[in-house]
Amino acid sequence: MNLTITFFISLLIALIGVIPPGLLNMTAAKISIKEGYSRGLMFSIGVCIVVIIQTLIAVIFARYLSMHPEIVQILQRVAFVLFVLITIYFLVLAKQQPKLKVEQERRSKHSRLFHGIFLSALNVFPIPYQAYMSITLASLGWLTFDNVSITSYVAGAATGTFVMLYVYVFFFKRIKNKKIKSQKNMNYIIGIITGIISIVTLINIIKDL
Repeated sequence: MNLTITFFISLLIALIGVIPPGLLNMTAAKISIKEGYSRGLMFSIGVCIVVIIQTLIAVIFARYLSMHPEIVQILQRVAFVLFVLITIYFLVLAKQQPKLKVEQERRSKHSRLFHGIFLSALNVFPIPYQAYMSITLASLGWLTFDNVSITSYVAGAATGTFVMLYVYVFFFKRIKNKKIKSQKNMNYIIGIITGIISIVTLINIIKDL
């Protein structure tokens, strides 16, 4: 498959994974508001360094799983349950706008870089998420597990993560101050996307029966 398409598909997948307000993107937004954009970006770079490693591990793991279809079938069922739960969460429960807590401590840019590395290392969700998406793309013929394609996929994932963190760093305060219902709409959008992924996963499970 064309490496450019692989890159942008991976970028889109990473964007979807980072859109929901969570520890990493909300911390990036908080740092940018309290300490300035540059420190928020340093934190984001630290996050992306770990994302590169996590995505590489995920894709290598996916390459191994692609040679063991019996394991893939088990993971598909686990992934289906997880995506259904995530869909229910965003469609029903995720209605409150996240609040930023005031942080009095001011750190250097380098400490924010390591802060991003540390928090991102604690967040292991990208590994199973990217592994499952890699297997799915490979089954559709949209991803091959050669070294060049893997490099393109990893680069896309890191870029997508940074782009969404960049949005949180530079635009979260403006969106928050305008008091629009973007968060509620975002929750529904993510819920619909994960719902579609759940349906696709269920179809694949049924086909393998």
